[in-house]
Amino acid sequence: MSNAILLISCKDQKGITATVTNFVFENGGNIEHADQHIDKETNTFFMRLEWALENFKVQKSKIKTAFGPIAHQFAMEWSIYFSDDIPRVAIFTSAQLHCFEDLLWRYKSGQFKCEIPLVISNHTNAKGITKSFSIQFHHFPIAKQNKLAQERLEAELLKKERIDCIVLARYGQIFTKYFVNQYRNRIINIHHSFLPAFAGKSPYAQAYQKGVKIIGATSHYVTEKLDEGPIIEQDTVRVSHRDALNDLVLKGQDLERGVLSRALRWHLEHKILVYNNKTVIFD
Repeated sequence: MSNAILLISCKDQKGITATVTNFVFENGGNIEHADQHIDKETNTFFMRLEWALENFKVQKSKIKTAFGPIAHQFAMEWSIYFSDDIPRVAIFTSAQLHCFEDLLWRYKSGQFKCEIPLVISNHTNAKGITKSFSIQFHHFPIAKQNKLAQERLEAELLKKERIDCIVLARYGQIFTKYFVNQYRNRIINIHHSFLPAFAGKSPYAQAYQKGVKIIGATSHYVTEKLDEGPIIEQDTVRVSHRDALNDLVLKGQDLERGVLSRALRWHLEHKILVYNNKTVIFD
């Protein structure tokens, strides 16, 4: 049986939690997960509520309308999702395949509740493994002269395939504002450093030259500003003077795999709310 998942943000005020949970209770719903947070600096209330639709009095197709007056009462920004609606995900990758291969193996083992119908790349390195997973592979070579034209073709393909979310598995291209606007807060990137430090190219080389004792990886939503989108997940690992540059790269790649997979899983489970270029990650 399907569950309903409600995401809410609004000005903090009395009665929100009671009103929302009473809506579920009065209509015969059983709450399975509830989490909330208040940002004291902005006086903003955030909530994620998940309840079973078995025996719920309001039809699935009419829940949005039924909840509308409550949302209006508290001036909420809100979204409703259903656990039996399976998102469709496209993976973009380039020449480095460690994150890409990890995502496919996790997908095959059932760690992600989604469908991955296609892979897009500006290289052909990923073609073989993509085909071995019975997933479509599409090659879109990108150059300065054809970038926007290729992005428009990619956008048409994604629309045709009803793609809900894009994952950049070390995709070595910067998207134009046109493309980002098609999938606002639905493009998940992995950056091979602990942002905002060592942003840009060759962060491991920068870290090695600085003699750092910790390196990291960052997953974030893509915006028009390079590597400045809302951060979803980060992780670090200790390094020492004994580590060569290649050691840093290998340790960093392990971090990237885990950080990217967690970010995608939380997105698919509707556990992320974006506000003020930041995120709330619900339990």
